[in-house]
Amino acid sequence: MASTFAAEIKNVCKQRKDFKIDNVSFTLPSGTVTGFVGENGAGKTTVIDLILDVIKRDSGEILIFGTDNIAHRTEIHEDIGVVFDVIGFPEILKIPQLDKIMSGIYKNWSSEEFRSRCKEFDLPEGKKFSEYSRGMTMKLSIAAAISHKAKLLILDEPTGGLDPAARSEILDIIRSFVCDDEHTVLFSSHITSDLEHIADRVVFIKNGKIILEEDIITLSETRAIAKFGEDMLSVISPDDITGLRKNAFGCEALVSDRKAFSKKYPDVMLCNASIEDIIVFSGKKKGADMV
Repeated sequence: MASTFAAEIKNVCKQRKDFKIDNVSFTLPSGTVTGFVGENGAGKTTVIDLILDVIKRDSGEILIFGTDNIAHRTEIHEDIGVVFDVIGFPEILKIPQLDKIMSGIYKNWSSEEFRSRCKEFDLPEGKKFSEYSRGMTMKLSIAAAISHKAKLLILDEPTGGLDPAARSEILDIIRSFVCDDEHTVLFSSHITSDLEHIADRVVFIKNGKIILEEDIITLSETRAIAKFGEDMLSVISPDDITGLRKNAFGCEALVSDRKAFSKKYPDVMLCNASIEDIIVFSGKKKGADMV
């Protein structure tokens, strides 16, 4: 029976010089887009490197399509497409040259698919990659990543530095890739508004630890931002909020259980919480002494 997960990361640890991936566990259900979020230096890229077996884990287990990512590294990489925030191809190349090179790397490489995608993405065949805009290089990377019948697409900050129109186009391409249960996306990004447009799920990492793994619908139904005056600080228990910040208009705090909080504090205003709110408030302290 085929695994219902494109990837399973189980209790993975990796000690680096001054940083540790600490007992990280999460899954990538097949047919979904999972947003991988966290502050710079939280460990997102290190986890991606561990999934790709670019660096070796110290302990734990990583299964890709139900098989160990180290023991079956070669065949697994045939099924994974990767897009980083910088182009990984020599800038002197053109599309026909890249097509020839990639056909010698991947067994399932489809020149027809690649050239069709390049045409669809309006990428000029006669220009060197050094002449491409950033948006064009991202589309080129995606075209190459999905032209060898990849089932899992891993993207590390693909929309960073793009204008809104280019970002929207990239997001449309990613969403069209996940049109059935055969394709899955792990999308690491600090632009949380992009993830809110296309992600089905969110995994939040902080200081090398997974803080949250939840689907977007549940996230929107359970989390909220509470807004209240400073006089309520003596009433609201620190255990009922996650993080607190003060501003000229009063206080704001992240609520993890919207229904329970509303029942306990019916007079406190609640607003929808975004993915960015969750990241921001996770770094705030709780308690009335927060400035």
